[in-house]
Amino acid sequence: MKSTLIHEATIVNENKKQTGSVLIKAGKIDAIYYNKVPREIVRSSEIVSAKGKYLLPGVIDDHVHFREPGLTHKADICSESRAAVAGGVTSYMEMPNTKPRTITRQALDDKLNMAAGKSFANYAFYMGATNDNLDELLRTDPEKTCGIKVFMGSSTGNMLVDNPDTLKEIFSQIKILIAVHSEDEEIIEKNLQLYRKQYGDRIPVHLHPDIRSAEACYTSTAKAVELANHYNTRLHILHLSTAGELELLEGRPYSKNKLITGEVCVHHLWFDDSDYKSLGTRIKWNPAIKTRKDREALLEAVRTDRIDIIATDHAPHTWEEKNKDYIHAASGGPMVQHSLPAMLELHHRNLIDLETIVEKMCHAPARLFEIVKRGFIRKGYWADLVIIDPDNPWTVSPDNILYKCGWSPFEDQQFRYSIEKTFVNGQPVFDKGIINENIRGKALTFNR
Repeated sequence: MKSTLIHEATIVNENKKQTGSVLIKAGKIDAIYYNKVPREIVRSSEIVSAKGKYLLPGVIDDHVHFREPGLTHKADICSESRAAVAGGVTSYMEMPNTKPRTITRQALDDKLNMAAGKSFANYAFYMGATNDNLDELLRTDPEKTCGIKVFMGSSTGNMLVDNPDTLKEIFSQIKILIAVHSEDEEIIEKNLQLYRKQYGDRIPVHLHPDIRSAEACYTSTAKAVELANHYNTRLHILHLSTAGELELLEGRPYSKNKLITGEVCVHHLWFDDSDYKSLGTRIKWNPAIKTRKDREALLEAVRTDRIDIIATDHAPHTWEEKNKDYIHAASGGPMVQHSLPAMLELHHRNLIDLETIVEKMCHAPARLFEIVKRGFIRKGYWADLVIIDPDNPWTVSPDNILYKCGWSPFEDQQFRYSIEKTFVNGQPVFDKGIINENIRGKALTFNR
C-alpha cells in the first residue's frame, strides 16, 4: 500500500503550532518532518496538500450515546459514527443506557462485536453500574472497557444507583475509572413538585435549571468526591455544569496521580439560560444548561486546567420526542458532528486557544483513559488525524446534518472553520463532505 504524506500543514500538537508534514504508513504515523521532506518520500507517497491548514489529532469523545441496541429509531452506531468523523471525531466512548443495558460482560462483548462491522470511528463502551451488578463490574476486563458508568442522578435509561451501601461497595472495590452522572435525585424531585403545584404540567422550559438545580449538582458531586477521596478511587465527573462544583476539583493539569478529574460538554460552554427563550426544549439537557456566570466559569476552568476534558454527551432524540412541552420533552441532543467546529468558533472569538482545544479534546482523553497509541501526533501512533480549513465558513442546516434524528441545536449557526478531511487509522474516512463507506474503526484498547 502506498504511503500518504500530509504535506506542509500547521501541526497543532502537544502545546505547539509549527509547520510540518506527516507520513502515514500501514495506518500509523511513520515520520514527522518539521524541515524539508526527503525527495524520495515525496516521490513515493500520495500527497495531501495541507498548506495554510491545521492538522490536529483526531478528537476522542469520552461521552456519547449512540442508542444501539434497542433505540435505533433515533440513532445507531453507523449513523452517529458517520456524523462523528464528519466532525473530526475519530474515537468515541459510548454509554450503557441502551436496551438491553450494558450491565453484563456479554452485553459489552455484543456491543464491541456490533461496532466492529458498523463504526466509521474507533470505539469503546462503558460498563453500567446498577444497584445489584457489582459482581459483573468486578469481572470487567480493564483493557477492553473505558470505565464504569454510575448514574448518581437519573436520566434516560432508568439506571439510577441510589443505594448508599451499593455506592460504597462500588467506590471501595472497583479498580478502574468510575465516571459519574452527578445530580441529587431527592433535590430534583422536590423542586419538580414545587413547580408542578404552581404550573401543573405547563412548567416553562426556562425553569429547567431551577428544577435540576445547581444545588442538586453540587450535592451529588460533593458526595462522589467524598467517596473517591475516602476509598482512593479514580473518579471522573461527567458534564459539569455549575461554577460551584469547580471548587471540588484541583486546578492542575492531568497526571497519573490526579485522583479526581472533570469533563465539560460543548453545550455548557456555548449556551446559557438566556437561550431557552429562542431554543426551548432543543437545549433541554440533564444536567441543565445554567447561567452565563456558570458558562463563563466553566470556560475559565478549561483554560486553567481545573477541567480536564471537553466532550459532547451526544444524546440524540427524534424531533417528535424533543418538540413537546417541558414535562414530556426528552432530555439530550445531538452534538458529535458539531463539537469541534463549535470549539473552533470559540477560538475564532478569542475565547480559547487552539492548543487548549487539542489538549482537552484529544490529548487529555488519551492520557486520562490510558488509551493505547492514540490522541497525539507521534511516530508509531495510529494516524487518527483531522485537517481543518480555517477560512471556509459554512452554516449548519438540515441539508448537511448527518445525525439520524435530522436536527441540531446549532441550525442556522455559521462556523468559520470547517473539517476538510478526517483520517481514521491512516485511512481518509471523510473528505470534503464525502464519507468513505468502506472504512471501519477499531476497538480502543487501554494500557492498564
